[in-house]
Amino acid sequence: MYFTYVLATILVLLVAYAGVDETVRLFLYIDLQLRYAWVRLKMFMMRRKLEQQLIKDLPDYNKLIKELKDDQR
Repeated sequence: MYFTYVLATILVLLVAYAGVDETVRLFLYIDLQLRYAWVRLKMFMMRRKLEQQLIKDLPDYNKLIKELKDDQR
């Protein structure tokens, strides 16, 4: 219950200090930062998955390269 009052008070003070437009811009900035953090997390997970696949496929790739070099000689 107190959290609601504190949040409402902070919102009113933000509007009183910076105005409605700047307060909306602040919330949009926070929203964009949260979305960007989510994208970065997904990119990190994708990178980790790709690295694991590359490590797993590396022996097959090395074998293929060796066969190609032997065929060229």
